[in-house]
Amino acid sequence: SGGGIVHTSTVWSVGFAPGGVRFFSGSDDGAMAIWKLYTATERKKLFPTEQVVSSTDGLWKCVGHLPDAHSSYAVFSIDCAPTRAGHGRIASAGGDNSINIYREESSVGNGTSDAPKFSLEDVAVDAHDGDVNCIKWHPRDGRCLVSCGDDGAVKLWRYIR
Repeated sequence: SGGGIVHTSTVWSVGFAPGGVRFFSGSDDGAMAIWKLYTATERKKLFPTEQVVSSTDGLWKCVGHLPDAHSSYAVFSIDCAPTRAGHGRIASAGGDNSINIYREESSVGNGTSDAPKFSLEDVAVDAHDGDVNCIKWHPRDGRCLVSCGDDGAVKLWRYIR
């Protein structure tokens, strides 16, 4: 429950973060949104007027927004690194032919779970000859990603921080 309209155009992708209490959405409007699950207890305390089906329901709320995640081009794919990667990065693929890697700012004063801040850490410019349609982290190796694009290619990438 919860949600609402955050994007202004077609939403192409969603991706859950490990642990399942956060997910990301990517849209044709060029934006990425960060969503958080509030437990039923948190919902009752923080959002007492929100309509839900059951008193035991939690609530998904948009807690962050990256309006130009791919320079106003569509965000076609989002994937969160597996927990065992130990770095918590988010990869996105877009209509600007690029792959972006984001990291959450964790320093004091730079964001909270209710208002997270993400910064662009790395970009693979012209990763494909055309749109990058999908990006996925390897489920066990947080240094490995795979992408595919309009050029018909499937590419393996090594992420080094």
